[in-house]
Amino acid sequence: MAGPSPFAPFDGEDEGASARRRIPFRSIIPNLITLLAICAGMTGVRLAFEGRFEIAVAMVLGAAALDGIDGRIARLLKGQSRFGAEMDSLADIVNFGIAPGLLLYAHTLKEAGSLGWIAALLYATACALRLARFNTMLDDPHQPKWHTGYFVGVPAPAGAGLAMLPMYLSFMGVDLGYYPATATLSALYIVFIGLLMVSRLPTFSGKSVGIRLRRDVVVPLILLVVLYVALLMSFLWQTLAATAVAYFISIVFSVRSYRERARREREHEHEHGY
Repeated sequence: MAGPSPFAPFDGEDEGASARRRIPFRSIIPNLITLLAICAGMTGVRLAFEGRFEIAVAMVLGAAALDGIDGRIARLLKGQSRFGAEMDSLADIVNFGIAPGLLLYAHTLKEAGSLGWIAALLYATACALRLARFNTMLDDPHQPKWHTGYFVGVPAPAGAGLAMLPMYLSFMGVDLGYYPATATLSALYIVFIGLLMVSRLPTFSGKSVGIRLRRDVVVPLILLVVLYVALLMSFLWQTLAATAVAYFISIVFSVRSYRERARREREHEHEHGY
């Protein structure tokens, strides 16, 4: 009489353990997107040192686009994991700290000598500190729910986009004259962006996209989005430069909005004796 096959599981417990060791494919997809973002950022660095700056900037912006969708896809597919969250943070340091710093150094900051390199180092360091603080704040159980509508400081992807503003202006044909004096101003500028990332300034997080809109604003909003995409396709660098300026202006409104909501919360607590 033949015995059990040596390839068959001995009991149901072993079969269940084997199933638990398998990783759902939906959990891998967000990680693949994150890895593609890292590849885009690193390729941007290579292209920058080859002198192909416009494509290099496009690669970093592409990495930012991938960074914006990997978390949303993970939530959509229910594929969130601690591993994916940690890898996403490491990818952000590469794509929005190291890559923009090296792009700017190769394009502009090298004309400022050691000062330009120090500025690139300070920017990358500020990005790493900003991401570390963001990760620790996620674990705060006492944070009011409305705080999720704001970031503390400028987020890393936005910081990278702002830091590359001198490159946008150069691609537009604006003669910045990258002499040591101008390169020094660019170095001071990216240090300023680094300070914005590690600052305590509240900035809009964009997590209010789930709010319900009135019917009469839906069509104009769609038209505005289409217009913005069309401008990006037709006037890329001008549109990106205008977007950077608009973001700076939005910080003023985000600070005002945050303070108003904090004031209302204090008044509510005072009325109820909290």
